Amino acid sequence: MLNTLLRNPSLLIGGVIVLTLGVIAILAPALATHGVEQMDMANRLQGPSAAHWLGTDNFGRDLWTRLAYGAQLSLGVSALAVSLSVLLGTTIGLVAGYFGGWVDMVLMRITDIFLGFPALILAMAVVAVIGPGTPNLVAAMVLVFWTEYARVIRATTLSLRSRAYVDAALTGGASHLKILFREILPNAQGPIIVLATLGFGTAIITESALSFLGFGVRPPAPTWGGTLAYGTRFLSQSPWLSFASGLTIMLACLGFNLLGDGLRDMLDPRSRLRDGGATA
Repeated sequence: MLNTLLRNPSLLIGGVIVLTLGVIAILAPALATHGVEQMDMANRLQGPSAAHWLGTDNFGRDLWTRLAYGAQLSLGVSALAVSLSVLLGTTIGLVAGYFGGWVDMVLMRITDIFLGFPALILAMAVVAVIGPGTPNLVAAMVLVFWTEYARVIRATTLSLRSRAYVDAALTGGASHLKILFREILPNAQGPIIVLATLGFGTAIITESALSFLGFGVRPPAPTWGGTLAYGTRFLSQSPWLSFASGLTIMLACLGFNLLGDGLRDMLDPRSRLRDGGATA
């Protein structure tokens, strides 16, 4: 395991960043130095100090505390959106790739329709129609993200359905449902894991962008995007507000992208063969 991590710095660095952010999100109540809505008007718009590690906003609220609690919201919303997108997209991709014919044509044309809209514009339109709020934000993100999983899993299913073990299962009388979920899906887990990990970074950016534009979780909830937007009002006075939240978003996206790249290299048979040959 250690040798694998040392040979794969992307996996190691990305894993450390993601693990750190996950721990901060889970332990936010214990790591917070102040109440998330605790105001200290005497120390509003103060820079980093021993009392306020990352400074304070214009209400005197501790920025470190709000970013720690913001990790719960931003990572939680992104995790839920990615999970539902994987579930929906994988199901559609499996069905389209396995059955083919008119089923494939109909499902892929629906996918193409969703792909025809810019992702952020589509998410903003959905939230504008159904209203702001966490559940609606997750629904909008799912409608944006499921298409990528559907197309990748369809392509993977097309290559797997002609394998000998699928023919053997059909000959043995296995139902289509069993073949899909016992034969094809387990062998398609690699692309799903890699795509979901990479998609997590995209989900964080999308959630932050929607919150920044006022289409995300309603204030005063301490989301990263909302904190970034709020900080732009005081950019000349207190640049650390936007800098700290922007840096957090960047690190989160970098961590998941590196982790996804590392997992792709680790799960790629050709990469394993190259490593084995180099070791030999």
